[in-house]
Amino acid sequence: MVAAISAKRAKNTIIILERLPSIGKKLLACGGGRCNFLNDKIDESYYNLSARSLVKSAFSRFGKIEILRFFEELGLHHYCEQGRIFPVTNQASSVLKVLEIEIKRLSIPIEIGFEVADIVSSREGFLVSSSANKKIICDNIILAAGGRSYPALGSDGSCYKFCRSFGHRIIEAVPSAVPIEISDKACHFLQGQKIFVCAKSLIDGKINSETRGELLFTKYGLSGTAILDISQDLSVALNRKPRLSAQVLVDFAPFLDEADLKSELSSRIKAGFEPLDLLCGILPNKFGSAFLDLLKSKDPGKITTELKHKIFKALRTRGWNEAEFTCGGVDTSQISEKSLESKLKKKLYFCGEILDVEGRRGGYNLAWAFSSGFIAGLTE
Repeated sequence: MVAAISAKRAKNTIIILERLPSIGKKLLACGGGRCNFLNDKIDESYYNLSARSLVKSAFSRFGKIEILRFFEELGLHHYCEQGRIFPVTNQASSVLKVLEIEIKRLSIPIEIGFEVADIVSSREGFLVSSSANKKIICDNIILAAGGRSYPALGSDGSCYKFCRSFGHRIIEAVPSAVPIEISDKACHFLQGQKIFVCAKSLIDGKINSETRGELLFTKYGLSGTAILDISQDLSVALNRKPRLSAQVLVDFAPFLDEADLKSELSSRIKAGFEPLDLLCGILPNKFGSAFLDLLKSKDPGKITTELKHKIFKALRTRGWNEAEFTCGGVDTSQISEKSLESKLKKKLYFCGEILDVEGRRGGYNLAWAFSSGFIAGLTE
């Protein structure tokens, strides 16, 4: 949508080919329906290493200030909450609506239900055919088809084949910002329990990433913001490099250092606390039952170590229907940093999540979508 608006403002004739019955369906699901569409602090350091040069170039031309101005001029008011920028309405539909109004004002046609089946290049340009045998001839193409997350909302990875047909390398797409399946009796006892933790991803025994946030125990394993934030490393290890071991290291009491926790437990054991009550006031009551065998040992050092360094073996990630983002996509080294045009095929442009660009949670991926869309729309 932003690419189309940018292209039309640059005096190009543009048409949006949308495979679903309406545009922007995925946008409505962003931020739990609130649409965290930007972050107060964005730069290339918040993105995967291989994409940083491309991201830096894009943000130098259309970064936070320009994105905010773009939406403000469309009439969208916003506010900032812990660095995350939301529409004042707290409704993703407001973001979608201002884009739709601008698309209508610019008289940009939308061909809905157009599922691209083939793209053929010739001297005359590109011939785009739909699965219903509709055909469009154009001089330029912007591929804004997204990755593979939430396929029911429009992005299912089906456009990767067109990228390959023009010689582009696809970094294997794996789900990211995704819950992790774990086999541990603690997950059964603590199902539905939320707790603030420090979580780390361990790949072949080495710490790859670390975060603090909410952990949610589920019937299949672990979820919550802390798990989503470290899931990329785990997903790559599990899905792209399956011979690597993947584990989650959790500190259930990040507000206490080990010495203080051990001292507190020692005092309680000496005072005659029942094993079931040893963690009362430190952790939620369910933890007493979940770790009862450990607590029965009445060994403060052993209990402290387990609670501060609990290791869960990651078995697999949940699927694409539960992944917020895609890790992988078109190799960014094959894309022009200035224009987002293919280095392999003239007049073919890319933007958004179809590229191997992934930002952290918190508005970074939408920021990339808007920035890259606007720049790709400036086709020549």
